[in-house]
Amino acid sequence: MTYLTLSITLIFVVIPLVLSKTLNLGLERDTIIATVRSIIQLLLVGFILKFVFDSESLLYIFLMVTLMIVAATHNARNKGASIKGITWKVAVTLIFVEVLTQGILIGLDITPPTAQYIISISGMVIGNSMVLSILFLNRFTAEVESHQDETELVLSLGGTPKQAIHTQLINSIKASMIPTIESQKTVGLVQLPGMMSGQIIAGADPIQAVQFQLLIMFLLLTTASVTSVMLGFLSYPTLFNQRMQLIQKS
Repeated sequence: MTYLTLSITLIFVVIPLVLSKTLNLGLERDTIIATVRSIIQLLLVGFILKFVFDSESLLYIFLMVTLMIVAATHNARNKGASIKGITWKVAVTLIFVEVLTQGILIGLDITPPTAQYIISISGMVIGNSMVLSILFLNRFTAEVESHQDETELVLSLGGTPKQAIHTQLINSIKASMIPTIESQKTVGLVQLPGMMSGQIIAGADPIQAVQFQLLIMFLLLTTASVTSVMLGFLSYPTLFNQRMQLIQKS
């Protein structure tokens, strides 16, 4: 694809702009900002990745993965602002998921320890973990707020914080994992995943593309479960004080 061809694809940006203007949705400015940012960010990342792939330096690989984790943490923490220490909780969760998945992939010789594989797969893992963190925190804070009376009732009857928050915690974990599980149920029937489609467009053998896509799908399933569970169990204790009372939020 040439830059000229790429510029023609901007017609797919014009269409939502026209619809937004016609229906008075007020999304024109956000759409333009999103488009400009995506162009600048992806082109910049493309040049950086080319440099990193050519150098194969472990330091550059580490810096790229670190940058991904920092950006993902910054984006996800806003949804859990009411939870004490949410920034380090999200960061620790993302780091653990990254180390776990890459440890399995490289340790079992599933993928080679090269920049091409580590950075590409890390981007998918960290990005998915970030989205799962946002889904979990959004649901968990809403659950805690809406069931505050029930939580305090369990505590007043002698229940522990874990018992008092158990239902809200489990519901939030399940709710954040459902999109990943449901999307895998219909993969290949309703949609062809982006990685698989990209490889096929690039001329790869469809069977080989399917194998890599299955790898990513299984990887993201682990990412979804570990992220939700770990972030949940790191978060709920800070909702209570030393006297095992639910901390009221102003």
